[in-house]
Amino acid sequence: MKLKDGFITYNTGDENLLVATGEAGKSFNGIVRNNETAAFIAELLKNEITEDEIVNKILEEYDVDEKTARKDVKKLLDTFKREGFLE
Repeated sequence: MKLKDGFITYNTGDENLLVATGEAGKSFNGIVRNNETAAFIAELLKNEITEDEIVNKILEEYDVDEKTARKDVKKLLDTFKREGFLE
């Protein structure tokens, strides 16, 4: 899975944003404010990646147990899928 074309990530220094541009902006009109972990996952989703690979990257980057990481990654990915951010 990966982010659909037209969705870009942006860090303002204080906020991590996901913004729809071009054609993507026709189906999603808004800005998503992400916490640090969601922004990390959004960056990973710029390239094709599996859910398991995302979980492994989270485990490498953050001090979290696998059960919690897996649950949180699934929740975010479900939201991204529901909102139409993923291919």
